[in-house]
Amino acid sequence: MYPADLERLVTLAMPFGKYKGRLIADLPGHYLNWFAREGFPPGEIGRLLALMQELDHNGLSSLLEPLRRK
Repeated sequence: MYPADLERLVTLAMPFGKYKGRLIADLPGHYLNWFAREGFPPGEIGRLLALMQELDHNGLSSLLEPLRRK
């Protein structure tokens, strides 16, 4: 993980699927868990979804709040 990845979570919108247009940081846990079970897509989006799933699963989503205020 890179520090810039945390900022990308609160600025990058989901580019496809049911939650297209929603910030990655705002995706529901069940959707992130589905990716964890079925496989994350390749590339940056998959890496960011995996990171957000880890944060959400471990109850650390609040760490993103200071980045949202920027």
